[in-house]
Amino acid sequence: MVNIIAELCQNHNGDLKILDEMVAAAAEAKADYVKIQSMRSSDLTFRKRFEKGLIEGGRVRVLKRPYLKEFNRLKKLDLSDDHHFKFIDICKKYKIKPMTSVFSLNRIQFLKKIYQIDTLKVPSFDCASYKMIEKLSKTKKKLIISTGGTFDREIEKTSNILKKNKKKFTFLHCISIYPTPLNEANLSRINYLKNFTNSVGISDHSNPDKDSHKLSISAVHLGANTIERHFTILKKNKTRDGIVSVNFKQLKELCEQAKSGKKNIKNYVKYEVPEFRLMIGKQHRELSESELINRDYYQGRFSSKNKRKIIFNW
Repeated sequence: MVNIIAELCQNHNGDLKILDEMVAAAAEAKADYVKIQSMRSSDLTFRKRFEKGLIEGGRVRVLKRPYLKEFNRLKKLDLSDDHHFKFIDICKKYKIKPMTSVFSLNRIQFLKKIYQIDTLKVPSFDCASYKMIEKLSKTKKKLIISTGGTFDREIEKTSNILKKNKKKFTFLHCISIYPTPLNEANLSRINYLKNFTNSVGISDHSNPDKDSHKLSISAVHLGANTIERHFTILKKNKTRDGIVSVNFKQLKELCEQAKSGKKNIKNYVKYEVPEFRLMIGKQHRELSESELINRDYYQGRFSSKNKRKIIFNW
C-alpha cells in the first residue's frame, strides 16, 4: 500500500484557520498523513557569509539570505507548542494522521512526548545530522528520512546508525532542486536506497502544473511505498512553495492514481509518461550545482542554541 503525505510546509502562513482548512482538504483528498514542520524562528542560526552571498563569473556561489530578513519571515510562520496540540485536534476532527518534521535537537524532547504523532520526518539536509539521527533512533517514533542533497557515504552512515539501534525507517528519494525537472529525477536512486531498507519512497518536488503526477507515479511503479508532496489551498503565487505544491484537485488525483493498483499504475506510466526512460538516470550521481548551493545554506540553518539575541547585538 502507498502512503501519501500532504506536506503543509509553511503554506498555512502561520494562520490556524488556513491550517484547519488545509487538513480538512487533505483528508477529503484521501491523503494518509498531513504534515507540519516543527521549526522555530528562534533557532535560526546567524552565519555571516549569507548576509551578502557571493556571485562569481555571473554564477551564484553562496546564497544571499540575510539573517534578519529570514528571521522576520519565519517568525510570522511559527507554530507554537500549543499550536501543535491544536493541529493534532484538527487532524482528529478530520480523521487523518498527524505528522511533523524535526529540524533541531532541542525539538526532539518535546515531540517524543506527543504520542498522537507516531512518525517524524527528517528533512533532506539533515539526513547527515548524525547527532540528531542518533537521538531520534532511540525514540519510539517511526522515522522517514529524506535523502536530497546528501552524499552516498552520508546515507550509508545514517543507515548504519539506525540499524545499530535496531530502528526501522523509510528513506525518501529526493532531488533538492525546486522545481525538479523530469530529466533530473534519477529514479534509479530508489533501487539504490533499497540496499539500506525495504521501505523506500519519494519526496516529489516537480512542478505539478507542468508535469502532473509523472514523477510520483513512476516512483510507485518502481517500488516506492511513500509519496510526499507539498500541498496548498492558497493560490500558488501566494506562498513560497507554490510552484512545487499540489492543490486540492491535484492531491485528490494523486491519491486516486497512486492507490489504483499495479496494473493501472503500469498503464499510466506506459501511456502518460513518455519521459519515463529519461527519468531513470543514475543510481550514483553527483549533486548538481543548484543542490550544492542549497545544501551549503540549509545544512546548519537551525541550531539547538538560541541565536535570537544576535538581533539585538547589531
